[in-house]
Amino acid sequence: MLKGKFITFEGPDGAGKTTVLEMLVKDINESGIDAVFTREPGGIHIAEKIREVILNKEHTEMDSRTEALLYAAARRQHLVEKVIPSINNGKHVFCDRFIDSSLAYQGYARGIGIDEVFSINEFAINGFMPDLTLYFKIDPKTGLKRIAKNKGREINRLDLEDISFHNKVQEGYEKVISSFQERIVVINANQAIDKVLQDVKNVLKEHLHF
Repeated sequence: MLKGKFITFEGPDGAGKTTVLEMLVKDINESGIDAVFTREPGGIHIAEKIREVILNKEHTEMDSRTEALLYAAARRQHLVEKVIPSINNGKHVFCDRFIDSSLAYQGYARGIGIDEVFSINEFAINGFMPDLTLYFKIDPKTGLKRIAKNKGREINRLDLEDISFHNKVQEGYEKVISSFQERIVVINANQAIDKVLQDVKNVLKEHLHF
């Protein structure tokens, strides 16, 4: 049996990646592709519990390194319990966020260091990296405005950070992209959502042939 591919969606808050992933489900399923859609932190029971701790708006005292370690712990459990078994069974796994988020948010924006956070995650993922990553590029101010307008969206602890933090997240992602150019494709997320969706489909067609 051929192994499936691991495809991750990345981007700053309000970039629209989660919305596009939700819109993709119908098209992917109708294409006959055997796929699993999941998210980080979360995707399975233990990781969802860790997500509640990380993103709880009341946990403002959380240390940056604690935050990074919790993300890595949730990532490990998610990988061994859901992602890797699905891929080994021939399913393509589409994941909302993965290691690049930790590198940009905790490594760069929190100031821990990209290399330091990558080291933490090397232990967690044991060399398991995405086959393809789609990065949704958007101006941080535009992303935050979208969050404010979306009344049904979960508002978490990271959304409460000021604009300087979100600017650093974007800078962090740019550094990550330059380090992993072979697997990261940049999507212009400043466009209308239908256009963003079509751009994503075009990239996926090249890699999955659906």
